[in-house]
Formats: sequence, C-alpha cells, structure tokens
Amino acid sequence: MFCEVRSLGLSGIAGYEVRAECDLSNGLPAFDVVGLPDAAVKEARNRVRSVIKNCSFQFPVSRITVNLAPADRRKAGTVYDLPMLVGILTAGGQLPRHDPNAAFVGELSLAGALRPVTGMLPMALAARRAGITALYVPADSAAEATLAGAVTVYPVETVNQLVAHLRGERPIPPAPLWTPCAQTGAALDFSDVKGQEQGKRALEIAAAGGHNAAMIGPPGSGKSMLARRLPSILPALSGREALEATEIHSVLGLTSQQSPMVTQRPFRSPHHSISAMGMAGGGSPVPRPGEISLAHNGVLFLDELPEFHKDVLESLRQPLEEGRVQISRAAASEIFPARFMLICAMNPCKCGWYGHPSGRCRCSEGEVKKYLGKLSGPLLDRIDLYVEIPALEFDEIARRPQAESSETIRARVSAARAVQARRFGPDGPGCNAHMGTREIQTYCPLDSACQTVMKGAFERMGLTARSYDRILRVARTIADLEQAPDIQVPHLAEAIQYRESGYFRR
Repeated sequence: MFCEVRSLGLSGIAGYEVRAECDLSNGLPAFDVVGLPDAAVKEARNRVRSVIKNCSFQFPVSRITVNLAPADRRKAGTVYDLPMLVGILTAGGQLPRHDPNAAFVGELSLAGALRPVTGMLPMALAARRAGITALYVPADSAAEATLAGAVTVYPVETVNQLVAHLRGERPIPPAPLWTPCAQTGAALDFSDVKGQEQGKRALEIAAAGGHNAAMIGPPGSGKSMLARRLPSILPALSGREALEATEIHSVLGLTSQQSPMVTQRPFRSPHHSISAMGMAGGGSPVPRPGEISLAHNGVLFLDELPEFHKDVLESLRQPLEEGRVQISRAAASEIFPARFMLICAMNPCKCGWYGHPSGRCRCSEGEVKKYLGKLSGPLLDRIDLYVEIPALEFDEIARRPQAESSETIRARVSAARAVQARRFGPDGPGCNAHMGTREIQTYCPLDSACQTVMKGAFERMGLTARSYDRILRVARTIADLEQAPDIQVPHLAEAIQYRESGYFRR
C-alpha cells in the first residue's frame, strides 16, 4: 500500500513543500527513511513506532519505506514525525484518505502529544504558496501559523484527537487569526535622560532616516542609556516588516505561543566577545542567521565598539551596504536579510577619559591611537552620524528639568517617515538611509549656496564619495524633520558636523 502526505520543511529562513511518500510492501520487517534525512529525521522512526503502539494502533508488520521528496534537499529537524505517522496509518488502512490539499507538521512525544516546532511561520507561508488549504500543526504553534493567512490552521494536541478529526468523529475547530494586544507604553523613555541634548538630537535624526550612528564619550556619560531608549522613538513596524522579522526569530525558536509575532522593532545588543559566526551567521551543515539578521528592521547596538574582535567588525561592512548577508558553506549557501540600524558606543581611549578637562586620562598618545586604530576606515566610513557625549556636570545631574518624552520625539520621527513614504512610494527605499544613487540625484539636489558649503567640507575633511552620499542622506532627513521640501544650508551644515568626531581628527 502507498500513501503520499504533504508536509513542509525549512531551508535557511525560507519554507518549502516536502512530500512524505510512505510505502508498505512485503518482505522482512524494516523501517527506512530516505531523502537526505539528518539524525533527528532518522530518529523519527523510533518515535513514530512508539506512538503508534502507545495510541492503541497496529504497527504494520511489513517493510516500510518513507521517502521525503524532493530527495536531493537535506531534511532536518523533527517536523516530519506527524506526516510519517499519518502516512503509515493511512497506507495500512487504519486512517481514511485525507484531503490532498492538507499538510501535516509536528513533532511527536512518545505518548502521542504534539510538541511545537521552530520555523512555523516560514513553513506556513510556503504552504500558502504551494496551494495548501488545510494545515495541521501542534496546538502551541497554531497562533504563529495563522499569521500566514489564506490557510485554515487546525491546532492538534494529540494523535488521538487528530485521528478522530480525520475519521469525522470529533472535528477540530480551526485556530482563529492571532491578533496582537494593545501595546503598553515603553518602559524606557527619553524623559529619563538628563542633559545630552546633542545626543538626543542625533538619535532623533538617526531614527527619522534609519541612519547609523556612533556615540563617543567617557564612562557613565549616558551612551548606553541613550541607545537603549532608541526603540521608543522608532516608528511602528509595518505588516511586511513584522512578518520578515518574525520569520527569522521563528527559525531560531525565539517566538512562543503567547508572543508568536514580533510586534516591536528588534533591539539586539551582543556582548563584545561574540564571534564572527555569531554576528553574521553560519554553522554546519546548514547556516543559521546571526545577530545582524535578528536585528533586521531594527537596531544593532554595539557597546564598547573597539573591544569587539576585528573580524567581527569587518563582517559588518558588506551587510551595512547591501542589507543582506550571504553565508556559504560546503553543504549549503544561504542569504539572510540584514537591514538594520547600527548604533555604536565607545570610549575615546582605554581608560575612557581622554580629552577630559580634569586630566584624568592615564593613556599616552600612542596608546590612544592604538585603541582607536582598532576601527578600520571602511567601517567608520559607513557610519552616518558621530556625536560626542560629554560627562555631565554636577549642576546638570542635580537639576530635574522636564525633558522631552519619547512620545513627543516619536511623533516628529513618524511625521518625517511619512514624508519619505510618500516620496518613495511602496516600491522605493524604506527610508532615506536606503536611498541609492538615482534617488540621491533626484531627491537631494543642492543649490549654489549648498554646493559651496559641501565643496569646502569635502576638501577640508578629505571626504570620500561614500561620505558625500551619506551627508546628503542625513541632510535630507534633517529637512524632512522640518517638513522642508528642499535641502537648505542649515540642514547641510548640521549633517556635516555629525560626519566626523573630533576624536578621530586628533
């Protein structure tokens, strides 16, 4: 007897259809799984055998062959337990033939309960593309599967419950479409930050245009405090951005039944001891996303920037330009999205007090140059805004003035992003930082006065062509914050002053 059961698999962060072809034939009893299975897939034979017996079904005494097609793609994980079981029971006549447009995904416990699986959203999206109309998944993964839309999702808790449904005895009600609850106010707010108006202004510009920024200052000046409040002023995720971020988090098992969807912009802050593989992605045999992909459509915050390993920092260069990273290994090559805002914080020297009026710095000029020399020129050239965060004086700390709240700043940021959305349209760049050469030429023209200012800065600061474009992008964002139709001299001058820190000019 033969039965084909539709299922789904993962390749990187993308799902694809898999067909479990189950054949029961004469011969010595055996249970073989073919189609490039990994160890977890091969172990499904033991789980399926135990579940069939423990759920009071008859395990076929015959030669069982399960082929996972397409047979030339590596199959990994435990998602094929349920389709194997359904195929064997159907081929043996213990289950009726099911709807050919139905697919099954799930890991089995030995008692017959279904456990949640990772990567449910990308697999559900693949099911929609493949024309699958009914999707049977573990109950704990059902909420995430409903995010794909256009597919009826059946939450299955046990094998006996699924069998009763397929036999028409006790139908399983479809899972309702998951909708996020109303978001409460951000726990971290810019109103908590005393002083540092220039730093707040720089982060507001960065949020409005999606720009990269670096904050430089002594210890305790508030660099990390400012960076961790950046998500509170970023615009809300669009539906498309939320699905893209959720796919990546789902593959890495970072979603849950209570929070199946990423509803707030990601904020990733890896420790400086992270490896290049952990940052960019990788692994064997199948590459997995790294921190830069987890920060997709959000913020990647690198605290103590010079303390990161050089190869880790250099791995950021290409993703910062292209918005994606390609990981190639002997077994597979995957492309992961990596469109993120890079926010950096660093001290000006090893002890952190270089240039402070108190003269507390214990570092020699050579040690300072060596410390800052850990950062390559090409990486620094990809940062749009540099802002110095000085140490606060006693009067600034003692005073308790009412600072602007994140809600107020976010309103200005959202208004600027709305201007950009109207300008670029649905198929254009997502924000000013993503403008290409053609968009810069179209939307960032300079009049004669601005050209004079730009020429002087170009010659005085030794700018590169990349720096020139980044200044224009930042100036365009500053103009958008003021709802100005064109870039004017004050906008350009402010963008230029953020271009380079005085610490790197010393």
